Amino acid sequence: MRKLVKALLVIVVILLVLVGGAAGYVYFFLPDVGAAPEVTIEKTPERLERGKYLAEHVALCVDCHSTRDWTQFSGPMTQESYGKGGEIFPREFGFPGIFYAKNITPAGIGKWTDGEVLRAVTSGVSKDGSALFPLMPYQHYGVSDKEDVYSIIAYIRSLPAIPNDVPKSQPDFPVNILLHLSPAKPAFVTRPAESDTVKYGQYLVTMASCMDCHSKENRGEIIKGTEFGGGREFILPGGTVRSANITFHSTGLEGWTKEQFIARFTAYTDSSYKSPKLALTDFNTPMPWTMYGGMKTSDLAAIYAYLRSLKPMESKVEKFTAKKS
Repeated sequence: MRKLVKALLVIVVILLVLVGGAAGYVYFFLPDVGAAPEVTIEKTPERLERGKYLAEHVALCVDCHSTRDWTQFSGPMTQESYGKGGEIFPREFGFPGIFYAKNITPAGIGKWTDGEVLRAVTSGVSKDGSALFPLMPYQHYGVSDKEDVYSIIAYIRSLPAIPNDVPKSQPDFPVNILLHLSPAKPAFVTRPAESDTVKYGQYLVTMASCMDCHSKENRGEIIKGTEFGGGREFILPGGTVRSANITFHSTGLEGWTKEQFIARFTAYTDSSYKSPKLALTDFNTPMPWTMYGGMKTSDLAAIYAYLRSLKPMESKVEKFTAKKS
C-alpha cells in the first residue's frame, strides 16, 4: 500500500510539474506573433475619409474607446470623450475580470509606431508584447483588407489628444494565462467587390463584429451553435437586455424586407434622430444604433443580403427582463 501511495504521489508531482511548466511557457513565452511590422501609414485624404467611416459606423472603434451617454437611447458617445478610453467592462457584466478600453488618442498611443498599432489591432498584441483580451475584436480586423485597417489607423492618428490615464486591465485566473493563446498573425483578405453583395455583406458583418453580440457567450467565448441566434445578455442598471436573433427564422428576422431592415438603422441617424432623456433605470440597449445608423444604405443592403444567406435558427429571445426593485 505504501508503495502504491508513493507511486501516486510521484505521478501527481510529475503532473503538477508538467502543468506548471506548460502554464509558465504560455505565460512567459506567448503570445508569439512576431515583432511589430516596420510600416509608416500615410494619412491621405482618401484614407482619412474611409477610416472615419469605418471607425465611426462599421468597426465602431470609437464605440468602446469613448464614453457613452446612457441618458440617451443606445448610449451614443459623447464628443468630448472621443477615443479617450476608460470604459470599464467588469465582472458584473459577465467578463472574467475587469477590463478597460485603452486611450487611442495621441495622448494614449502617440508613442506607438504605426506597426505597433497595426499589430495590436490585427493580432491582439500590445506595444509591450502582452496579449489583449479578445473583447478587442482583433480576430475580425485581422481578416479584413489591410488597406481598410491602414485607413482606420490613419484616422485614429488624426484624433485630438485627450489625456486620460486608463487603469491596466485585470483578467482573472486562469484567463490571465489562457488569453496568451488567443493572439495570432493576421490573415488579411482583399475586400470583396460591392457588386458581390453577399460576400461584401459578410465582410462588413465580420468587421462590425455582429456575431459577437448576436450569439450566446460564456465568459467572453461564443457558444458554438448559437452564432447570430441572439440571446447574449447585457446587464444594464434597468435590467438585463438580450440581443436579437438576426437569422431569418420566424423567431428572428423572417418577414423583414430589405427596405424595413435599412429603415430600422437609418431611423437613428444623428441628423434626424432625437432621443428623450432617459433615467439609468429606464429601458435602454447597448446596440449602438446611432453609430450604425450612419452606414451607407448600400452597405446595409449588403449586410441584409448576407444575413438572409445564413441558415435560419430557431431562437426565441426574451428581449428584456426588468431589474427587480
